[in-house]
Amino acid sequence: MITAFLGNLRGWEWIIILVVILLLFGGKKIPELMRSMGKGIKSFKAGLNDVADEIDDNQSKGASKNDK
Repeated sequence: MITAFLGNLRGWEWIIILVVILLLFGGKKIPELMRSMGKGIKSFKAGLNDVADEIDDNQSKGASKNDK
């Protein structure tokens, strides 16, 4: 649902959204906000990779048990 909403935005609508964000948070807070958002995304990706690695390990252990 959110992707459908964001996919329909045109150039001027993005500019208006960016101006509203600038007015709400101010010029000094935006870099800090983006930095913390980037750290959160990086942490989320690391967590996903850890889960994927754990799943792969469990699957390989299960396959080796079936081989015996």
